[in-house]
Parts: sequence; structure tokens; C-alpha cells
Amino acid sequence: MIRVELRKLLLRPRTWVSVFLLCLLPAIVAIFLHISRVGPRPGEGPAFLSAVLGNGALYPAAALGLVLPIFLPIAVAVVSGDAVAGEAASGTLRYLLIRPVSRTRLLVAKLISIGAYVFIAVVTVAATAYPVGISLLGTGEVVGTTTVSGTPLTTPQLILRTVLTVLYIGWSMLGVASVSLFLSTLTDSALAAALGGLAVLVTSTVLVALDAAASVRSYLPTRYWLSWVDLFRDPILWRDVERGVIVQAVYIAVLLGMAWANFATRDVTS
Repeated sequence: MIRVELRKLLLRPRTWVSVFLLCLLPAIVAIFLHISRVGPRPGEGPAFLSAVLGNGALYPAAALGLVLPIFLPIAVAVVSGDAVAGEAASGTLRYLLIRPVSRTRLLVAKLISIGAYVFIAVVTVAATAYPVGISLLGTGEVVGTTTVSGTPLTTPQLILRTVLTVLYIGWSMLGVASVSLFLSTLTDSALAAALGGLAVLVTSTVLVALDAAASVRSYLPTRYWLSWVDLFRDPILWRDVERGVIVQAVYIAVLLGMAWANFATRDVTS
């Protein structure tokens, strides 16, 4: 069942179109930066975009910062929302359950497929951004690769921190996936599940910026999304990164548990 779901994921044009579009935005931004050589001031705009003019090796992190707030969550929510609701809408869910396959196994296969999509999307954005950044923005022979704190980074340190950033953002996107997957078990509309997941994220983003919601801010799913920037400080500030991992773990565990409980007892008629 897992192989079937992974095969469906890899053979769907939608998968690769969405990944291509995710990679396209950083490429377009890099082209404009290359032509104009004008970036945002330090502390303004997406993370690291002011630093990549001096060193394209930082562009994988900047590219992830570009797609993280909007485009990456949308892509993950669409894929996750379609996981169960899409099968129900097309009338194939009932036939899948007729097979000697438990609902738990089917849901686990869907979850692994979603996790594979998140991994493919995040890694591809970072991997394609590196040659784009190097070719258009230079290799930093003069300025060198530095942390946000201004201290130099060796190539192994840069690679390690970029890998940690990919893992952290991927983990954060699994939190997005768990919201839409849970909603996907409640409805036969993949669009409704995806939009419901995005509505939760938009609400969280608004509340994070609202002073009146300070008492609940630390528990919101999007609160620590941008904490990956702390991985590029010297020394690394682990506090918010660790909190982000824990918050997402709680959301993932609770929402996946609710998705399993609902799907295991759901009366499937389509």
C-alpha cells in the first residue's frame, strides 16, 4: 500500500508542477537580484535576501525563506487535503477499503506519501537554489560566507546549518499536513480540506502578530516557523528552534490521532 501511494505521488503531474512552481519563485527573485544588484536592507524583507548579494551559497536558505510563508504551506495543504477527501470525491475510497487492507494501514500510507512530498519539495527548493545562487550571485570570494551575527562560516558549517534548516522547515510543514489530513477525513471535498488547513494557518499568523493574543502566541502552529534563522547565528540559538520542534510535534501527534480516530470509525459511502 505504501508503494502504491508513493507511486501515485511520483506519477502525478500535479506533484512536479507544484514543485516546479516552488522552485520558480526563488529563481525569478535571483534573476532580479542579479540584474539590479539591489536587495532589501539588512533586517528587511525575507530572511537572508540582503546577504545573498555577497554570497550565493546562502541562497538555499533564502529560497526556503521566500516560499515558507505562503507558497510552501499552500502546496502542502493541497496535497494533504486531497489524501482522503480526493479518494472519496472520485469514488475510489470505498474500493480501496474493500481490499484486505486496514484503514490504519491506508492512513499510514497516505501519511508517508505526504511526508515524501514535503521532503521532495523542501529539498528540491534548496538544491535548485544553490546552483542558481552561485551562478547569478557569485561565490563570495570577497565577502565570504558569514552568519547573521557576522562571524565567518566554513563550508562544512554552512552545509550542516542548511541541512538543519531543511529538516526544521520540513518538520514545520508536517504540522501543516496534519491539519489538512485531519480535515480530509471529515469531508469528501479536497478543496474544503485544503482551504480549512489554510484558514487555520492564516488565523495563527494573524494572532502571532496580535499583541492581544500574547498569552496564546507561543502555542500557535506558525509561531516558530521563522526560527530557522537562529541556526545561522553564532552561536546557534537553540531555544526557539527546540520550542518550534516541540510545538509542531504536539500538533502532529494530536491531529494525526484525531484523523485516525475519525477515519477508523467513519462510515464510507463513496
